[in-house]
Amino acid sequence: MGLLRMATRTAVVAGTATAVSNRVSRRQANRWESKEQEQAAAQGGYPPQDQGQYPPQQQYAPPPPAPAPEAAPEDSDVAKLQQLAQLHSQGVLSDEEFAAAKAKVLGI
Repeated sequence: MGLLRMATRTAVVAGTATAVSNRVSRRQANRWESKEQEQAAAQGGYPPQDQGQYPPQQQYAPPPPAPAPEAAPEDSDVAKLQQLAQLHSQGVLSDEEFAAAKAKVLGI
């Protein structure tokens, strides 16, 4: 019998707390709404409430997409070095020519 009484009491307390909490929330929401309406009316934003109209909402455009990264100069340098190495291995370029071309590509 004591367990049933304790469960009932807990339910009543929880129900009362929920009802009070909801009422406080509604009152705060009403206060904030009236305060916002007063501020908007002072600024000339909202029309009187009896018209049932609201100002148009602002449309925000998404930010433009980031530009595609440009090909890094290292990629073209690597490709040039590979081409020079291939020409050197084929015997088209001498050791001195290969070294000079490589220094030119690397900016040395």
